[in-house]
Amino acid sequence: MTDGETGRTFRLAYVPGVTPAKWVGVWNERTPGVPITLIAVPAAEAVGLLRNGGADAGFVRPPADRDGLSVIPLYVETTVVMVPKDHAVTAADEVFVADLVDDEVFHPLDDVIEWATRPGLPAFTRPATTAEAVELVATGTGLVLVPLSLARLHHRRDLTYRPVPDAPQSQVALAWPTDATTDLVEDFIGIVRGRTVNSSRGRTPATPAAPVKKPAQRQAQKPAQKGSARRAVPTDRKKKGNRPR
Repeated sequence: MTDGETGRTFRLAYVPGVTPAKWVGVWNERTPGVPITLIAVPAAEAVGLLRNGGADAGFVRPPADRDGLSVIPLYVETTVVMVPKDHAVTAADEVFVADLVDDEVFHPLDDVIEWATRPGLPAFTRPATTAEAVELVATGTGLVLVPLSLARLHHRRDLTYRPVPDAPQSQVALAWPTDATTDLVEDFIGIVRGRTVNSSRGRTPATPAAPVKKPAQRQAQKPAQKGSARRAVPTDRKKKGNRPR
């Protein structure tokens, strides 16, 4: 942490479905002098918030336009279909897009899955949010496909979900304005990447460890004593016998 950052607050944005608690816990342990402020933001507004300086970094669903942003992909989520518990697809462990061809599928305006071709039949309305789409699914008027984390976020007792392995997936990444890569941002990147507290972040080269000297091996033969000029006698030389008289 530099002197200019003393007393600052690190502002971390995150989109629905992301749970930043584990990283925030590590931050609080390592950087107790810099409190962290969490900013919940809709997925469609997260990138704009970063570009406008409203947050130092954020967990986002990466946009196609990454101009001015540095992005570290973190993980890809399984796509699931949310349905009423008595829906026919619940008989299977997983569902394919082709299985939904006759179902009405809601496509909320804040959908975070990029579809080349939307599955199923268009529903009677386009809900403004995924939360509203889930409420409509509960009425039995259609289905909705979402990342697994959003299905868990909007869990209801009267709904369930099944994975759709051939559907497009949504990615979660850590992003921040490239021109605002501060030491605090570097610290948080290190936490997300699992670096230890003593790991180098690239600004201070690590001091190379001193080479370990191997102990000298014991010589097989004892050194000759000082002052001795006697030469070793070959063991294969035959001893001289007594000459006949």
